[in-house]
Amino acid sequence: MAKNEIWGAQWNSKNLLDGERSYLLHENLLPVMFKTKYKCNEWIKNKYGYIAKRKDLRAEPHGWRMPKPVKLDIKIK
Repeated sequence: MAKNEIWGAQWNSKNLLDGERSYLLHENLLPVMFKTKYKCNEWIKNKYGYIAKRKDLRAEPHGWRMPKPVKLDIKIK
């Protein structure tokens, strides 16, 4: 594992009205960030796991997908 890896949760959706959309998930106006991919996956499963079981949310008109963990590249000036 790299020394300073930071992971975030990326929301994904795809529907006819909006097309494909993705963005980082936030809580209290701050992006959620984790030190490990495992912890990020656990948070996603606990908070958004219901999407995997709901065909109505994955179908039109919503087109929701399960959030995915993504490695963040943070630069501080």
